[in-house]
Amino acid sequence: MAWDVEGTKRRIYEAALAEFAEHGPDGTTVDRIAKRARINRERVYNYFGDKPKLFSAVIRSELDRIAAAVPLVITRAADVGEFAGRTFDYQRAHPDLARLVLWEGLSDTGSVSDEVVRTELYSGKAQAVAAAQQAGLIDDTLDPAHLIFLVIALSSYWSAAPQIARMLSGSDVQDGAEAARRRAAVVHAAQRIAAPRPTDGTTTG
Repeated sequence: MAWDVEGTKRRIYEAALAEFAEHGPDGTTVDRIAKRARINRERVYNYFGDKPKLFSAVIRSELDRIAAAVPLVITRAADVGEFAGRTFDYQRAHPDLARLVLWEGLSDTGSVSDEVVRTELYSGKAQAVAAAQQAGLIDDTLDPAHLIFLVIALSSYWSAAPQIARMLSGSDVQDGAEAARRRAAVVHAAQRIAAPRPTDGTTTG
């Protein structure tokens, strides 16, 4: 009987995603990942290397997925708000991603695995913002990298800190009406941040 290599890799990946999201890279063990995946721990090492390499593979894959699912294309000012809304939707459907990023931040020592490659992903978003600023589509008073960071933070922190959102709103993300209100607030705030400033110095509403 042939060994299902791809199926085993998928189970390891899914188990690692769940364990890392729940416990972080420092609180997770290869033994627990192997047990959750129902395989021998040696297969984790065979297919993914050590624990840091496995964490790197998981977070990189999850970031690639959101980048593919929620591309940033700005042809009008409202596109920044729409990007924020779609990011909010994705994070709500995939809350593990925000947890992975927070865990990585807590253990950050000045660099992360694949930082050069991952920096290109974010640089592409900043370049899209810069191009839209140069075209006069959105506000050009903020640094492009700062603007897109603010928009990503607006969209993601609801999933990253659900307990704060619950304490403030009295509801959780399972409440469809409350989720819709949160999304609307994210879109509105992102649009306000990105809205081009009138040339006469007045503010837009």
